[in-house]
This record gives sequence, structure tokens and C-alpha cells, in this order.
Amino acid sequence: MDLKKLAQTLIPESDLLPLEKYEEMYPPRKLPKGAQVTRLAPSPTGFIHLGNLYSALADERIAHTTGGIFYLRIEDTDEKRRVEGAVESVIRSLKYFNVVFDEGAEISSPLNNYGPYYQRQRAKIYRAFAKDLIERGLAYPCFCTEEELGAIREEQTAEKLTPGYYGRFAKCRNLSERQIYDNLAAGKPFVIRLKSMGDSAVKYTFRDRIKGDITVTENDQDVVILKSDGIPTYHFAHAVDDHFMRTTLVIRGEEWLSSLPVHIELFKVLGFPMPAYGHTCSLMKVDGGVKRKLSKRKDPELSLDYYRRAGYYPKAVIKYLMTILNSNFEEWERKNPSADYTQFKFTIEKMGKSGALFDLDKLNDISKTELSLLSPDEMFDFLNDWVCEFGSSADREHFKNREYVVRILELIMGANSKKRRKDIERAEQGVRLMDYFFDDAFAPEYSYRFAPSTVKAVLSSFAQVYDPADDNQTWFAKLKGVAAACGFAAETSDYKANPSAYIGNMADASEILRIAVTGMPNSPDLCTIMGILGKQRSLARLAAAAEKV
Repeated sequence: MDLKKLAQTLIPESDLLPLEKYEEMYPPRKLPKGAQVTRLAPSPTGFIHLGNLYSALADERIAHTTGGIFYLRIEDTDEKRRVEGAVESVIRSLKYFNVVFDEGAEISSPLNNYGPYYQRQRAKIYRAFAKDLIERGLAYPCFCTEEELGAIREEQTAEKLTPGYYGRFAKCRNLSERQIYDNLAAGKPFVIRLKSMGDSAVKYTFRDRIKGDITVTENDQDVVILKSDGIPTYHFAHAVDDHFMRTTLVIRGEEWLSSLPVHIELFKVLGFPMPAYGHTCSLMKVDGGVKRKLSKRKDPELSLDYYRRAGYYPKAVIKYLMTILNSNFEEWERKNPSADYTQFKFTIEKMGKSGALFDLDKLNDISKTELSLLSPDEMFDFLNDWVCEFGSSADREHFKNREYVVRILELIMGANSKKRRKDIERAEQGVRLMDYFFDDAFAPEYSYRFAPSTVKAVLSSFAQVYDPADDNQTWFAKLKGVAAACGFAAETSDYKANPSAYIGNMADASEILRIAVTGMPNSPDLCTIMGILGKQRSLARLAAAAEKV
């Protein structure tokens, strides 16, 4: 068979460059010794999720701790499933979590010398290499219809055989020259398949950078490398792209392990050195006492939108992911509490080999700690950003008064005390914590543990003596006097010595006042709260509460 003629017939373009020209166009990168070139290569068929962020963070950290490059490539070979705005969403979402690309699709960078970064724009490169494989007898046209492929799958299922296009099921592998040209003359659509040289009986050891030595079976599948529209499949395109973009390390999910034999053979037949591969473990959760993979359908926390809408502090999410990405990160952080996480020496060798357990409670704890380190002004900026995007119109109106909100945050965060409070774990919850400071959001459910007459007496008596000019000590002394007059023990020691002599202690009297002012039995310092609200609003709340008893 005249393979050159066949290749020219199947791929007739005259403007394809000689293969060596691509090596000149995309030369090896000039980087320090040991520098890694990593990539995130999503398809624009959906929006980014936690698993993508998990891998992207590992890619970014490895590239930047070794002096390398982290780039974005868009694998858009499946045009039918493309989602408008998906690429911009990927960039925006990762930027929110401080995972930034050095080059790539939609990235403005002087380093953009290895594009185009959209696969559909690189079609001629793939077709040049597919044509070469046909000329070398390593690829061939396949005219099988969907019905014929379906029949093959049914036969394999019935015989309990490995599914795929191989061996006696590869119907077009050994077509004669005449049969090929007759099919072409009849106008039959075709794909280009790899003519695999592998043997599924052969197994060997492959060094995975994360999982260590794993056993791999040789590929014997004649996979499609060019679809009927001339666009490559993912398998073929990624091998060509990783070579010419000079990727040195591919980090991807363990679900790709089954494709590894195909990828190894593709690099071999293309004559490209293969980048190192590291397959990450799946993100797991405990559900009903049983570990399972996080699911797009079952688990809202898998979506990055979940964290943005709930207002998680981006740095907290990243630091939490670092704890499950590198086993020694927590120990390093304990020894370096004030250091930025980017100073940590991230290594692929410390990545977990088995399922990583995602713990939302632990993330919440980390988020509380990280937010407690912010100044009230920094906290305002963080909350305000969330309010502008996700808050209600009332929230946005509240946050127009920066000075007022910062005073509230100083109280909630304990900014003026020696020990910071850790009451805020995310923006949504932090904004709601402040609702009672705004009359249009204040919706108390009064619930007291004492008789209505006692509650009214405490509220009306304190209203008569309240002065916003009082300091905490004076304010508390006045409350003691009111409490004693209403039958409460003014001193804790008196109540402990003879509890039956009193209707309650000072904490009980304070609770009555607190519920009236904040709608809750527990809150930060009540004297300060009333000072922030001001005399008129504080007295109005005492009066309103007394009326509703």
C-alpha cells in the first residue's frame, strides 16, 4: 500500500508544516535546573469545582516553588458541549483563590510564546502529526458507523470481554487499499485511528510521581486520534500539546489512570519524551459513617460557587487544601504561624497516595482563625466585597456606613481586647451576625425565663437610669442596682450562698436586658452594643420589648 498517497488523500492540506518546524517554533523553555512546567487544561464544558482547585493549587505551587511555569490550556475539542463564559469563569474563580497563571488562554503575558492555547486553534499541528503516523503505517482510516460500533460493544458485553476497538473487533484495521479508496469514493465518513503495537498480555512498572510504582498493561486499543471533522480527540491532542508547550509534569485525577497506557503509547509513536505523571487521590467525605467520593450531584460543597456564595475567606480554603495536599504543611505552619503559605516548600512527594478526606468542620475552624487575624477595616473590605456580589439590597445599604460597621466589627472581633474572638467563619454568617444592629433587619423572638412582671420591671427600671456616657463599670453598677431592686442577687457569692432568697443572679438579669436589645440570650459586651446603637434606639428597643411581654 502506498502510505504516502493514502496520507495525502486523507489529509490533503498543502499548508501543513514539516514536523521539524514545530520543534523550532516551540523550543525547550529556558528555565532553571529543576524548574517544573505544569498546566491546568480544563474543557469549557462546565464550571470549575473543588477537585479542579485541588489539582490547580498543586500545579501552581510546584511550578512556583521550583521557579517554573504554570499555564492554562483550554481543551475545546468537543465544541457541542461548550458552555459560554466557562473559560472566564475558570480564570476568575482561580484568581479569587489566589491561584494565578503565568501564561495561557485569555492571559495577558509576555510569556505567551507557546500558543495558541485553545486546542481547536492548533488543528493543523495535530493533523500534521496524524498525517505522519499514517505515512509510517501507525494510523489508519476507520469507516465503522455508530451502529457497527454499537454491535461490537454488544458482542463484547455478551462475551464478557474488554470493551474497545482492538484485535478481531478492529474491523477497519486491515482494510485493503482498494477497500479504503472504494469507501472514500462512496463518500463514507471516517475517523483516523492509532494502529496500536501493544499487547494487553504485557505488564510493566510505571513510576507515578504521587502513587509511586504502579503496574501498567500495554495498550492494545486502536483509539481514535482524529474525529470525522478533523479535530483531534483529547488523547492525541494532549500528547502533542504537552510536548510543544514543554510540560514537564502532569498532575491529574486518578480517574485518568485507565487512559495511561494509551498516553504512554502515543508519546512513544510520536517520538516525544513523556512528561512525568502524578495521579491525585479522590476527594472523599464521610457520609453516614461510610467514606465516599465527593459527588457533583450530592454534595454542594464540591462546587467553587458554594464557597464564594457562602463567603469563605479564600486564603482559608487554600490553607485547608494545603493541609490535605502536603502531609507536612500543618507541622510547618505550627512552627511558622506568621509566615505566608507560599513560603512553604511544596513537594509532590508529600502528596497523599490514597483518598483525601474533606472535612468541612476543619475548614470552618481554619476560616475562623484566618478571619480573626484581620483588622476590622480588612474584615469590612472582605465582607463588603461579598455583600456587593451576593448580599441583599438591605445589606448593601447597611454597608454604605463604613464607620458604623467597623465599630460593630471591632466589638464582634474583640479588636480592642488581648484575645481575638473567632465568631466569624465566613462572610454570609458574619453579615448575619450583625443584623441586630440594623432596625430593618432586627427581628427578635422574645423568650424570657421569668415572669412578665419581673421582665417589665428590669427593662423599665434600667431605661430610667441608662446613660450612654457611662463607662462599662458605671453601666454595670447601675444594672446591679436595678437587678437587686427587682429581686436578683447583685453578687454571685450571695446567690451561691442562699439561692432560694433570690429569683435569680446577675447573669439572669443581664439576659433579660440582652434579649430586649439584641433578640438573643448571648452576645458580645452589651454596654458596647447599646453604645453603638445609641441612646434613642437602645431605649426604643427596651420599650418595645416591655410592651410585648
